[in-house]
Amino acid sequence: MWTRRESWGGAVTPTGDAPLNAYETGLRPVTGRRRRVGEEGPRPVFSVAPGAVAVAWPDVSRAERTAERLQEADRKRASDLGRYLAEYVGDPAEDEPTRVIAEWSAKSRARMTRTLAELDFGPLLRLGLRLPMSTLTYPGDWLLVAPTGKAVKVHMKAWRKRFERAWGFPPLGIWKLEFQRRGAPHIHFWGPEPEGTAGELRRLTQRRYRPAVGDGLTYRKWLSVVWTDIVFAEVEADPDADQEHVAEQKRRHLLAGTGVDFREGERMRDPRRLAVYFTKHGSYGAKEYQNQVPEAWAEPGKGPGRFWGYWGLESAAVAVEIDPAAAVWAARLLRRYAAAQGRTDLTRDKRGFVTAERRIRTTRQTTTQRVDTRTGTIRYRKSRVPVVRMRGGRGFLCVNDGPAVAAQLARAVDRLDWVPVAPLPAPLDPDRPRPESIHPTCESCGHRLDPRLAAAGGRHLGC
Repeated sequence: MWTRRESWGGAVTPTGDAPLNAYETGLRPVTGRRRRVGEEGPRPVFSVAPGAVAVAWPDVSRAERTAERLQEADRKRASDLGRYLAEYVGDPAEDEPTRVIAEWSAKSRARMTRTLAELDFGPLLRLGLRLPMSTLTYPGDWLLVAPTGKAVKVHMKAWRKRFERAWGFPPLGIWKLEFQRRGAPHIHFWGPEPEGTAGELRRLTQRRYRPAVGDGLTYRKWLSVVWTDIVFAEVEADPDADQEHVAEQKRRHLLAGTGVDFREGERMRDPRRLAVYFTKHGSYGAKEYQNQVPEAWAEPGKGPGRFWGYWGLESAAVAVEIDPAAAVWAARLLRRYAAAQGRTDLTRDKRGFVTAERRIRTTRQTTTQRVDTRTGTIRYRKSRVPVVRMRGGRGFLCVNDGPAVAAQLARAVDRLDWVPVAPLPAPLDPDRPRPESIHPTCESCGHRLDPRLAAAGGRHLGC
């Protein structure tokens, strides 16, 4: 049986006895089709994580060439800068930012979903503490304390330092930046609730104890006092600010500026549920405003920066190169598995008996641009289309138990007789001529031939 801690930690076997090795996932590595030394092109890789399985076809040679081009561009840029400094005195002026961030992009949402599903939550669970959802908000006049997105990141960095000083360990968990309807930002942090009072460990271990803001308070009260002090620290030191208005805003924010929700934290029972929870607002139109950047920040240099992140956690994903044919069928099985996970809508009569059921597939909203050829008028039409996972034989899939799904997938692929299992070829003698190809070819067109067709007649069906 899988326990809650075993499924949340690193990739382990279903019995929880030993760590999961990349070659113990059950999917056989490359055997029948061994690439030649120096051969380029994409290679299929299957990865397993606590809450995700993925099939990818990375091209290592192409990535290396891209990295070499970037290094050459950096060397050229450094050389140009050196010539500028030799000719002119002083550093060149920095380029003004031109990029405007208006919303949380779809690619960033997908990256967050996969990253959270691949994290190892073992260090977080080994603390043995409750895991609530802490919320950090901003006052009514939020532009007074957070005129740009960089100011919010500065506040978060200061909060991390105060947390470690008060409780004796750094904060571990996941954070997400969202916006309210009035435009004010707020941060959700899923992490541990320290026990005891703030500063207690420092008072017992340090010879010269210096009290800090929030010492002697429990976590809920400490969070409210410290976050308010961090948010208003800079504006209180500004001599040009209206201190009466600042004092009133600080008083109100101290009463309702933070929140600790244990019910939301207890809903995170596995990595998949956690990843889906943090992306739930991207699936429902009623909550999409929380991912829209306010107009005050929709200017170059004032954007929010990153919308999400994690502290103190590492990835637990393992990957292994597999046979191309096995990779294709593994992706097909995962795509069908994802399509079968749709929601079922039940129709009941007045007595409560089920009279009909309807399968509802997961959909996403798209916007189509249409242009009237006669008048040139552009119209936009919104529609919902079914979501297709593993499109093109590559991608990832969030699951409740990644190692268990990988084991079942391996058993399904092993039942297919077409997967080549020939032994590895012996190293070629450099003095002997190398064969033209290790795969059967069609007698008519000369292209690569499937082994089943080669055994049947040696030609394609259309040749």
